[in-house]
Amino acid sequence: MPQAVYIEELPSHVGKEVAVRGWLFNKRSSGKIRFLIVRDGTGCLQCVATVKDTEAESFELCERLPQETSLIVTGTVRADPRAPGGYELLLKKIAPVQIPKEQFPIALKEHGVGFLMEHRHLWIRMRRQFAILRVRDAVLWAIREFFKREGFVATECPIIVGTQVEGTTTLFPLDYFGEPAYLSQSGQLYLEATCMALGKVYWIGPAFRAEKSKTRRHLTEFWMAEAEMAYFDHEDNLALQERLVRYIVEYVVSERNRELEILERDAEALTREVEGPFARVTYGEAVEIVNAAGVPMEYGDDFGAPAEDALSHHFGRPVFVERFPARIKPFYMKRAPDDPSVVLGADLIAPEGYGEIIGGSQRVDTEEELLRQLDEYRLPREPYRWYIDLRRWGSVPHSGFGLGVERTVAWICGIKHIREAIPFPRMLDRLYP
Repeated sequence: MPQAVYIEELPSHVGKEVAVRGWLFNKRSSGKIRFLIVRDGTGCLQCVATVKDTEAESFELCERLPQETSLIVTGTVRADPRAPGGYELLLKKIAPVQIPKEQFPIALKEHGVGFLMEHRHLWIRMRRQFAILRVRDAVLWAIREFFKREGFVATECPIIVGTQVEGTTTLFPLDYFGEPAYLSQSGQLYLEATCMALGKVYWIGPAFRAEKSKTRRHLTEFWMAEAEMAYFDHEDNLALQERLVRYIVEYVVSERNRELEILERDAEALTREVEGPFARVTYGEAVEIVNAAGVPMEYGDDFGAPAEDALSHHFGRPVFVERFPARIKPFYMKRAPDDPSVVLGADLIAPEGYGEIIGGSQRVDTEEELLRQLDEYRLPREPYRWYIDLRRWGSVPHSGFGLGVERTVAWICGIKHIREAIPFPRMLDRLYP
């Protein structure tokens, strides 16, 4: 049998006979020529079958095989700029692996969102979804490579926890052998402990928020890239975040240009959005901009989607909003020395109306401040005893942040709803499949 290769490897096999293992995505005929489009997870390949070059049985199969037949195609690779990907296979033989007995539910036509979500396990095979998930893969690799280059240590955080990070109203409660527990909202508190041992740490993991929201930006289960850094202040934190986001975009444009073309995403425009320094405004200034854009907002309100959109379109590039009122931010954020009513934290708003993609802050670093803020938020001290310990032995100024993977993917891909940015989304009304 000829050498088995992936479609993305075809440029190095021009003129050679190879085997490609995949699935039948589409087919068509033109006179006595049959065209099969085969996908294999790395790309799509046009296979050309003719009476002269293709075995008779295989030529006949070209007419009968239904969409999503799994198969192995054998033939000679040739370059053709008109073909998908610039290469095609002069088909010699088809070896079916499994021939479906029923029509594939997702035909190559328009379907309603409800139907597609009910068949998400099959929808991800479609060309656009394929491209989005490969961009997601590149985003995750970019994050890992960035942190490695910056000298970070990869670590892990527990998913089952006994404390809350982002407020009690969005917790998923569990019965942990008779003890109250929750699905983690964030790994931040544990990363703070780990950074005191390893200096600079990160992890990429799931987070759970029981938000009863049906907006295009919310999932109940999503993934975050979180980092915590010892001896980093607020300014260091923002500089690191900016470098990370710029690296992710440049990496995706370099590694997934073909997928961005499938999504009709302008790679040059994406690159321009992150080229220069990110914009930066205080919360108070942001409120003025939002109101000037015709979106009513009072000082002390949290940002909703309309407010984030107004800021996004005002700047046309990523914008840091900093110095939020302390009363609308979590207990662990350090207060500004010059104004204790605001925190040394910031949200990063993505361009083009994709909302907040990063939230971060300098953390409280003294036992006295932490105890005072726990009391202020009416949180019990006992579950946080270990977290308080971090301020009792060798505490230092430290900062951290969390980047939402799905929102970042949605922005880079230019997709309207976050549900397409993760293989199997969990939303208020979606638990299947």
